Amino acid sequence: MPSSVPSLPRALRAQVHTLAGPAGALALYAAAPPAPGGGAGALPVLLVHSVNAAASAAEVRPLFDEFGRSQPVYALDLPGYGLSERRAQAYTLRQMTDAVTVAARSVQARHGVAAVHAIGVSLGSEFVARSSAEQPGLYASLTLVSPTGLRGGQVLAGPEGSSRFVRAVDRVLRGPGWGGSLFRQLTRPGVIRYFLRRTWGRREIDEALWAYCCLTARQPGAEHAPLSFLSAGLFAADIHRVYGRVDVPVLVVHGTRGDFTDYRGLPTVAAGRGWRVHVMRDAGALPYFERLDEFMAVYRGFLGEAQPR
Repeated sequence: MPSSVPSLPRALRAQVHTLAGPAGALALYAAAPPAPGGGAGALPVLLVHSVNAAASAAEVRPLFDEFGRSQPVYALDLPGYGLSERRAQAYTLRQMTDAVTVAARSVQARHGVAAVHAIGVSLGSEFVARSSAEQPGLYASLTLVSPTGLRGGQVLAGPEGSSRFVRAVDRVLRGPGWGGSLFRQLTRPGVIRYFLRRTWGRREIDEALWAYCCLTARQPGAEHAPLSFLSAGLFAADIHRVYGRVDVPVLVVHGTRGDFTDYRGLPTVAAGRGWRVHVMRDAGALPYFERLDEFMAVYRGFLGEAQPR
């Protein structure tokens, strides 16, 4: 039986630790050896990428490299993506959330600290927020970059743990030949470039990220997690309740360009919770690729205000 662990070059210049996850082996990039943590600024940072057809830790490369200059930093490949195992199964938001928790617990133990900082990107923000809501004390702060579940007109306050899964779509996608064929079409190099341009909101994108997306999407089993994404099984129907249960300092950063610019639901979700929001004007959904200095200045300022738990 062929291995479901991909044979890929590393997305980041770092060691890779293998963890036992809820859907097979998890890959966790590490830029620092185990060492005791210090103050708020020295706590380790865990980075969690977004979810799409060709996602991986490559999406957080600028942040990983920058944090690695001053403090321990880790980046997770979510189940079914990057160097993590890609089992032939449906993936759930429960598995994604548990993977984040496993990674955070590993970092916490490795450094002997009480809590870690976490940064989630797009749908990864939902998994980070749910992990924080379920694991009091595990996180010192959360940063949500272009978070999902905040579009205008949405009321996502469904039963606890529920998803927006569309069974009929999933049935078609997992029917004979359909899902694999659709995935191959969605991950042709030209199509990946098209979607990255929509993410950036302009023609110029990060070419190294595009190249890695093309590579990771061609690994055996690469379609399984994205099919769960396409059937909405990884989107939470209760995410507004989840965001409301987060009890650590939260920073939200988003851009104004591209497909991911509707955050009209953010004021309602953040009301009365002291969330800090920074809008990066004329930037896309991965704004740290475009203006890393601005992102880091905002983050450092936020981190200085966030008291360690």
